[in-house]
Amino acid sequence: MKDLLRRYPLPVIVLAQLFGTSLWFSINGVWLSLSAELGLTETDLGRLTLAVQAGFIAGTLTIAVTGLADRFGASRIFALSSLLGAMVNGGFIFAAGQPPLDFILRFATGLCLAGIYPLGMKLVIAWIPRYAGAALAWLVGMLTLGTALPHLMRGATLGMPWQWPLMAASVLALAGGLLVFLLGDGPHLPKGNGRLPLSQGLAALRMPRFRAAAGGYFGHMWELYAFWTLVPLLIGRELQRLGQEDALVPWLAFAVIGSGAAGCVGGGRLSRTLGSQWVARWALTLSGLVCLLYPWLNGLPPMFLIGLLLVWGIAVVADSPQFSALAAATAPKESVGSSLAVMNAVGFGLTLPAIWLTSGLWGQYGVWVVLLLVPGPVLGLWSLARMSRGSHLT
Repeated sequence: MKDLLRRYPLPVIVLAQLFGTSLWFSINGVWLSLSAELGLTETDLGRLTLAVQAGFIAGTLTIAVTGLADRFGASRIFALSSLLGAMVNGGFIFAAGQPPLDFILRFATGLCLAGIYPLGMKLVIAWIPRYAGAALAWLVGMLTLGTALPHLMRGATLGMPWQWPLMAASVLALAGGLLVFLLGDGPHLPKGNGRLPLSQGLAALRMPRFRAAAGGYFGHMWELYAFWTLVPLLIGRELQRLGQEDALVPWLAFAVIGSGAAGCVGGGRLSRTLGSQWVARWALTLSGLVCLLYPWLNGLPPMFLIGLLLVWGIAVVADSPQFSALAAATAPKESVGSSLAVMNAVGFGLTLPAIWLTSGLWGQYGVWVVLLLVPGPVLGLWSLARMSRGSHLT
């Protein structure tokens, strides 16, 4: 079994990533049923989404400061995180609508995801170092599908208890952890070294080119997760205008968020010939333009705006694997995992105010809250321009 998995490491890792990251937005996919049954509001949705983000930030900061991702085997950390994540996600079923316990369990889910997403990137680089941008594109594409998957599961289980999609996400996470555990660590990076200094994970921050790549990622992250949080609300608005029922929301939300997987894979293919910087710059430019124009077009036909959301969904995440590839290329080889965790920690930290502002102000300003996301692409493009003025990376 192990030999078979090791013949196809990239499909194994990306499938495990898809399964593990289905925990991320597991409650967002069942939100309509949760809000109807328990009387929860959009503010509660923002609070629980922020809990996951905060947990992920705490986890990645711990990995970065301790160098954990480079002190121990990435596959073992990934597998353990998947097991624990499945357990706490399942526990939310008994805590829904019971603050602060529901917040604590979602925070714990985010902690576990910190052992899945950055470690998945390290595993890709350890197994397939050549064409890292294209390989990481598949990984982030699976993260995107994993984020969208709860919406699909909810659409497929309409009329069934909302607990079922949550349990399905936990089962998938267990399967993903088992796949990576059997695969093991790749041969192209140094093995885990428990004697690495605790500060090793922060070494990349002293490198200007790493900081430039990370700066582009930070701008991208300000926009990305807030947009994903708003997608069901934006879809719901257009369906209301069409006179349609909310039953279509999870299907269309899956389509908009999941379309980002095609953007990641397509961008990865382009990066092999045009370079990661080129792909990141143009994807960020397109998503920033849609972000800027969308609220001004809010009176146009609903089907046009749903189509525009699909374009936004493709562009908004297509640059993410390219920023990761640029950062990995400039990080110290012995601490790639911890360096990426540093970048993830700061990037996801920026998602907190973006999600809090947009979800909190939605009830008052509606579609106009997306203008609060525009500074993200602007910052990202400025940082990429700084990189272009220095050494060119591909």
